Amino acid sequence: MKITIAALATALSAGTAFAGGYVAPVVETQPVVAEPVATVAPSDWSGFYAGLQYGQGDVELSLDGDSADEDFDAYGVHGGYQRDFGRFVLGGELDYNRLDLDQGGDGDLVRLRGRAGYDLGRFLPYASLGAAHISSDNDGADLSETGLVYGLGMNFKVSERFTVGAEYTRHDFNDVDDVDGLDLEADMVQIRGSIRF
Repeated sequence: MKITIAALATALSAGTAFAGGYVAPVVETQPVVAEPVATVAPSDWSGFYAGLQYGQGDVELSLDGDSADEDFDAYGVHGGYQRDFGRFVLGGELDYNRLDLDQGGDGDLVRLRGRAGYDLGRFLPYASLGAAHISSDNDGADLSETGLVYGLGMNFKVSERFTVGAEYTRHDFNDVDDVDGLDLEADMVQIRGSIRF
């Protein structure tokens, strides 16, 4: 009987050892290396710029319901400064345009405008508002008027130093030559190229 109890105790202790004694082999895993995250340098539109522009437009002269219009080509130079405040870009610009009327004649258009834009990285949409001065001396008719100019545009950074863009502007000159109701209006679309300093 003692032998039976001893054999039973040995069997039970051996079974207990086998039940909790198995340990699964440890498999070492390679550490996971995180891929580097590419960071995009923030855009900065601050600084001086200068460049050339070319465009086409339409000018309309109206008085008491009667009007006459004519197309023109415009080409010239521009320069300005703008400051990037994070998302908003503010600045000012001075430009000169030579106007060639399709039916003959020419004129000069000088504009001083403020600009407000929204920084979209390489794109900069903007609105402009300012003063415009138009002058012409064709066939003895001397014209010299100052009026309002406003418009919308978009610039694109080809590189950090070179931008291209397009803009639409509207010009309003009222009471031309001090004649009540004699108004001159001009719409113009231009393409532009600028070097940033």
